[in-house]
Amino acid sequence: MRLWRGFGGAGHPECATNGIGEANLEGRLDAALVDSSTVLHLYDTATRSVRELALREPGKVSIYLCGPTVYGPPHLGHGRATLVYDILRRYLEWTGLEVRLVSNITDIEDKIIERAQREHRPWQEITTKCERVWFEAMSGINVERPTDVPHATEYVEEMVEMIAALLATDHAYVTDDGVYMSVESVDDYGLLAHQSVDDMRSGGGDREVVGAGQKRHPADFVLWKFSKPDEPAWPSPWGPGRPGWHSECVVMSLDLLGEGFDLHCGGQDLRFPHHENERAQAVALGKSFANHWMHNGFVVDAEGEKMSKSLGNVSNLLDLIDLYDPRAYRMVLLQSHYRSPVKITQDNIDGAVKALAGLDAFAARTADLVGADPDPEVLDDLRLAMDDDLDTPKATALLFDTVRRANAALDAGSADAASLAAAAHVIAATFGLDLACASEVDGDALALAQALDDARAAKDFAKADALRAELQADGWTVETTRDGTSLRR
Repeated sequence: MRLWRGFGGAGHPECATNGIGEANLEGRLDAALVDSSTVLHLYDTATRSVRELALREPGKVSIYLCGPTVYGPPHLGHGRATLVYDILRRYLEWTGLEVRLVSNITDIEDKIIERAQREHRPWQEITTKCERVWFEAMSGINVERPTDVPHATEYVEEMVEMIAALLATDHAYVTDDGVYMSVESVDDYGLLAHQSVDDMRSGGGDREVVGAGQKRHPADFVLWKFSKPDEPAWPSPWGPGRPGWHSECVVMSLDLLGEGFDLHCGGQDLRFPHHENERAQAVALGKSFANHWMHNGFVVDAEGEKMSKSLGNVSNLLDLIDLYDPRAYRMVLLQSHYRSPVKITQDNIDGAVKALAGLDAFAARTADLVGADPDPEVLDDLRLAMDDDLDTPKATALLFDTVRRANAALDAGSADAASLAAAAHVIAATFGLDLACASEVDGDALALAQALDDARAAKDFAKADALRAELQADGWTVETTRDGTSLRR
């Protein structure tokens, strides 16, 4: 058993990466590292201001990202959250900082149990399969695996210890159906929500906030749920049951990152109740919790409402990866500020695919350029954009402008071409955009692609899907836009 500190004890082939060669790129990236005076500023939800991301330990960044509840396939909203923080992580590492990113797996929760009962399956079978699918999707969109991936079921004993400590200090109480946190016992409850309790309850996301009739205050939340027949259960001093959703991240983050860790991340919908309730438990126990809170905006529909499904026939990330260049979603998000809502439409996906084709062509054109250091002014501009609340739209515009300048320099035979190209490739690598050299498409594959387009035009979608599957089985990445189907490896 791992004791709780303080509660009883301690796809496709890539070019010679973007035109400067793998070994060369490593050296160029090292040469481009930011000096120690560079300071990243991010919007902090708690203070409602853009402020310096102050580090607890020089040279190291500790980040906690709320991970998935594994009861279904990841949707586009999940993809946005993971991509935003993957880009942040890559940028921090490019600056020379050592990043420890902890992202949990919620593998016991009401929705998991409900699905298991509905389908008459063991709940562990569902969580195991859905976690595998989650990481397949993350790999498909090139999200680096977190440094640590703790599971809620691994921390039940530590959560029991924490709840006992909350009870001992009169911050929690027992009812007939569980143990509840008293929010009125935390002086600054509501810090992250910046609203009244009534307002917070009305906009509190997807999870049920109010439930038990014996609660002392409507916003009190469950720490421990007594189990019902045929439900998974763990022992506790108050009776067999399972932890509430809001407790797992408290014990995991403090166990793995320690008190006063640098940054707590997640989607805007987690701000309340989840993150507020996490923070309340830590505060109630006198623990220094996250020093900075970062939340990304929603994926929204045409009316601006939060959505989990989008893009016509794309209902989840695996569909997106299957039907489009997986890098396209990253490109769309790079062109949107992380705090703003974003719509995923056919037009912006098609635009991203087209933009990536241009970058791939640039990578092929500059594959033989070696040895140049990246243009320092371009990298300075990259730092200025990213250090200003992760302004990826400005940084992405810089990438395309640098590619344009490099192409113009190549056309003119200018000596500036190599350094500009090297800078463009560094930006792409920092964004997690792997650029691919164009592959020659054989005649048989081209004929199948044309047949696919003909089938789509005739609305014979079953035939089109079969042709797509045949091409994919042969190793082709198949991209279908309004301009037709293109193939690459």
